[in-house]
Amino acid sequence: MLIVLPPSETKADGGDGAPLDLDRLSFPELNPVRHEIAEALLALDDATMREVLKISEKLGGEIAANRRLWTSPTMPAIRRYTGVLYDALDADTLDAAALSRLAVGSALFGIVRATDPIPRYRLSAGSKIPDPGTAKAPTMKARWGGGITAALKGVAPVEGPVVDLRSGAYLALGPQPGAITVRVESLREDGTRKVVSHFNKHYKGILARSLALTGHDLGPGTGIDEVADVAGTTGLTVEVTGRSSLTLVV
Repeated sequence: MLIVLPPSETKADGGDGAPLDLDRLSFPELNPVRHEIAEALLALDDATMREVLKISEKLGGEIAANRRLWTSPTMPAIRRYTGVLYDALDADTLDAAALSRLAVGSALFGIVRATDPIPRYRLSAGSKIPDPGTAKAPTMKARWGGGITAALKGVAPVEGPVVDLRSGAYLALGPQPGAITVRVESLREDGTRKVVSHFNKHYKGILARSLALTGHDLGPGTGIDEVADVAGTTGLTVEVTGRSSLTLVV
C-alpha cells in the first residue's frame, strides 16, 4: 500500500542532509520535469517570482529559499512539510515500515517518498512559471503531463493499493485511476452528515497514520473493503461509498 499525502505550504527550515540531488529521489523517471521546473523557477527575477508565487513582502525568505534550491541542506520530505495534517500524522514516531507506506505529492517534485531528501522551497500546484526566454507560462498540470500518473500506475502491481489523500489541485497534477480517495464527513446530532472542511486535513492525517502503522498485509491484490476494514480496527469509522472511494465519518 502507498498512501499519498498532499504537501503543505508551510515547511520546516534547515536540515542536515546533503544538497538536493535528483538522483537520490524516488520515481527517477520524473527527474527531467523536476529539473525543468527547478530551472524555470530559478530563472525568474525576484519581482517576477514574488508575483508568480503570490509571495507578500513579509515572506521574502521564501524567495531566498528558492534561490538556494540546489545548495541548501535537505531533510526527509515527511519532516519538511508541516501543518495540521502533518501534526496529526506525527511522523517522528513512525517506524521504517510505516514510513515506507507514505509519499507526498508536490508541484516541484511530482511525488516523493517519505524519506526522500528535499530542501525547503515555495511552489504550489496553481503556479504558472514562465519558460526562460519565452512568453509561455505553462500550468503545473501541463508541465507534468502524464508523468505523475504513469509513476503511480506502477505502484499497485508491486506494493498494493494507492490511497490518494491529495487535495484537488494536486490530484489534478497526476490523477490516478483506481486509486482510493477519501471524503471526510461529520455526523450531526440529528443523524445527518456534512462534509468536513476546516478539520479535513487533521482527520486525513489520523487516517494516514492508522493505515501506515497497520500490521496487516495490504499488498498487491488488496481491495478497498480490506483497506476500510483495517482502518476500522484502529477505531475509525470508515465506509466504502464507491468503487474506489471511502468516507471517513467523524
